[in-house]
Amino acid sequence: MAMTDLLSAEDIKKAVGAFAAAESFNYKKFFEMVGLKKKSPEDVKKVFHILDKDQSGFIEEEELKFVLKGFTPEGRDLSDKETKALLAAGDKDGDGKIGADEFATMVAES
Repeated sequence: MAMTDLLSAEDIKKAVGAFAAAESFNYKKFFEMVGLKKKSPEDVKKVFHILDKDQSGFIEEEELKFVLKGFTPEGRDLSDKETKALLAAGDKDGDGKIGADEFATMVAES
């Protein structure tokens, strides 16, 4: 399944473009702009599984760095600072990675 099966290609392009500058990433604004906030819990979980590149059931710090590329190949890599901030926001149980439920909570709270 491709990200564009769940989200509009135009919304993805706009959202990724809005955070093209280094150190500008804001996950709350991004999730809203990309249309994720309006999606059903099932669709949010599908997006999680697309971003979970190694299919471990978690999005680890290394995968978070490339989260924008998960939406579109044109996306930039997040900086270490942005990656750590995103991990801190999503990792509710402190295990150093984001599970599907934690991701869904992040989207819902955005």
